[in-house]
Amino acid sequence: MTDRLFLLNRFRAQGTLADPKGIPDPTYSLPGTLNWMRALAILVKDEGINAAAMKTHCATVTKGTLSDQAVNTIFEQLLMSLHHLASLKAMGSLPQRIDAARSAIVTWYYGIFHAASAMIAAQDGTYQENHGETANAWDRQFAGRTYIPPPFNYRVTTLVGKDVEAEIAALRGENTYKVDSEPVNPQQAFGACMSYLKGSAIWRAEYFEEDLKRRELKKLGLENFRTSKAREIRDERLNGKALGFIHQASRYRGKANYREALFISYGRNVEPMLTKFYTDMSSVLDAFLCMAGAFCARRVGKDLWNAYLDDLSANVSLLVLPQDVWCKA
Repeated sequence: MTDRLFLLNRFRAQGTLADPKGIPDPTYSLPGTLNWMRALAILVKDEGINAAAMKTHCATVTKGTLSDQAVNTIFEQLLMSLHHLASLKAMGSLPQRIDAARSAIVTWYYGIFHAASAMIAAQDGTYQENHGETANAWDRQFAGRTYIPPPFNYRVTTLVGKDVEAEIAALRGENTYKVDSEPVNPQQAFGACMSYLKGSAIWRAEYFEEDLKRRELKKLGLENFRTSKAREIRDERLNGKALGFIHQASRYRGKANYREALFISYGRNVEPMLTKFYTDMSSVLDAFLCMAGAFCARRVGKDLWNAYLDDLSANVSLLVLPQDVWCKA
């Protein structure tokens, strides 16, 4: 029996304390991880997302009335995101890609998270206490805004199963491509993103369903959603629970950050699968940071934004420089 079979058989049959029912075979979860990021990278390139394009895109955004603390939060969060982008690019230069792969996913997510936090602070002057609140606030503040380009604007407005199916079908049209195969063009990339969006909605719905089982259903003496009463309670909870890009990014980081030791770190075949991975993650985070910076520049105003960039240019010596992702207002 090989080492690979030894660990796979143990983990899948006996589980862990975090996953007592057993973990899935990482052979099936890894391709979706790589293919979603490949799809996003294809789409940000196809959209032509860069500093100059996003400056034009955000031209209709009006200057906000923001406190000094809010402006400081914006600048802080953007700098943290820039640092994560530089870290990600540095990881991509390592001689063996698998060594930093799990950490790279977490770094990518935190780059997205901090940039999203900066945008929220620029929009309403608030800073959220946790990741879930940040994802909800970003979706609430920016859903449907014309300056949020694809693929960052892909979302569903509910987690009720049949309604998710209908919304995804309406978005997809005749596109049937799924995330389990590597996309090679924008059309396939769009289909892969719709597939990942649907899977993320199912994942998020299951989280709420498990919470309902432990709380409301247990009080009513119900164990599952086979009765009409239980389904009514479930659908009431899931209705109106939108899911957008930051929710998907949070799901993406969860596997790498919390569980499944075999995922992306185990197996002789993983290293050659990561050829495009770091470049794809960097491209997507770069595009999101371009968008976030362009929006924040409009909200804080020309004088403060340009002073911020001047200060960063004089005092930051990261692998990625501020002028690489942002431009003067």
